[in-house]
Amino acid sequence: MEVKNICCIGAGYVGGPTMAVIAEKCTNIKITVVDLNEARIAAWNDEDVNNIPIYEPRLNEIVGNRRNKNLFFSTNVDKAIDEADLIFISVNTPTKTYGTGKGMAADLKHIELCARQIAKVAKTDKIIVEKSTLPVRTAEALKSILDNTGNGAKFQILSNPEFLAEGTAVEDLLSPDRVLIGGDSSQEGQKAIEALVNVYANWVPRERILTTNVWSSELSKLVANAFLAQRVSSINAISELCEKTEANVNEVAKAIGMDSRIGPKFLKASVGFGGSCFQKDILNLVYISKAFGLNEVADYWEQVIIMNDHQKRRFSKNIVQTLYNTVSGKKITFLGWAFKKDTNDTRESAAIYVADDLINEQAYIALYDPKVSQKQVLTDLDYLDTRKSDENEKHITSYNNPYEACKNAHAIAILTEWDEFKEYDWEKIYDSMLKPAFVFDGRNILNGEVLKNIGFVYQSIGS
Repeated sequence: MEVKNICCIGAGYVGGPTMAVIAEKCTNIKITVVDLNEARIAAWNDEDVNNIPIYEPRLNEIVGNRRNKNLFFSTNVDKAIDEADLIFISVNTPTKTYGTGKGMAADLKHIELCARQIAKVAKTDKIIVEKSTLPVRTAEALKSILDNTGNGAKFQILSNPEFLAEGTAVEDLLSPDRVLIGGDSSQEGQKAIEALVNVYANWVPRERILTTNVWSSELSKLVANAFLAQRVSSINAISELCEKTEANVNEVAKAIGMDSRIGPKFLKASVGFGGSCFQKDILNLVYISKAFGLNEVADYWEQVIIMNDHQKRRFSKNIVQTLYNTVSGKKITFLGWAFKKDTNDTRESAAIYVADDLINEQAYIALYDPKVSQKQVLTDLDYLDTRKSDENEKHITSYNNPYEACKNAHAIAILTEWDEFKEYDWEKIYDSMLKPAFVFDGRNILNGEVLKNIGFVYQSIGS
């Protein structure tokens, strides 16, 4: 089967960049990204490609190059489904906040709504591709809905999980470590797999395209994120031990990272990991394990989350203790709100939880992040439902200028590893702050010796 029309349901952090790159590399395929959020689609269609809703290096350039040629953004979901040979499902699958599995299981209501809409609209056979991160055996549920509620059209369900790191998503798509495609072993299933393989083969070497059964593909995504998050929590656990001894976590990480069996990646101690995937996927893994009665397995993976939460609380607690056991009425400047550099994504950012703790202590937070708006900051804090919205608004203010944000501050906390923070005139910042002037480097990106020589009281993670 030759794929000529692709529909992607969901114009978020996965759907938008993935479809843009496919459009760039497969100019013979028409790609339509659909979403019911009219404001989001309008932003993707903005005449100025610098205003598209997702910030990723090079993404605006690729969107500008292919938009309205073979890449389209629309709210007409039914039309795109009807025309498509292959449909990617890239909708949100957050952790449930209600009912059975609350706080752990993935909420699949959006996935089911997609399946029912596809079944209602489709008149010809379709390949359905799971792009959202999903629990194992979701494909089975999708197939059941599609086969039992459709118009007689036949559907093949494939799992094609994304392995994107935000901030490098475009590069990850252009040159992936691997593309994983899972499907069933029937003749029709193998044809569907080959159709999707042929799409990626336009730019990805065949040896990097791995085909498996659908269950292995679904589980591989969860396990990949669990292993990466485990490394972060492991080095963060050691960072606390380093602080109690005279060890330096950066030196420890370098030493163990030179072991070829371990390697250096994801061994950077910090205030904790964030993002939409790590915590959600591990909690999903925990829930699945408990559902099968594998309590020891569940406990093992849950400890990764416990350690990450501890690291965030430990950071905010240290700020309070260092500032003479009170931050009430004090101005604390946050540099960074996004969960990592080179993205405007704030989901599960450590900054949210550190800010929440400090607002509980009656601190006033001045914030500078080059890509995150005040509106998003307040949305993130309000989502925690710790206090009334107007209280959050009273205690946190965003600035467009980092030097203004730092003026008259008691302390600065580095929460995101934006490169520009390393280039600031730190002597100018020191002169504008109240003394003693504190810097709490939650990402270990600044030169501590330089800052100490200027006069700062400098603290980093793990030393």
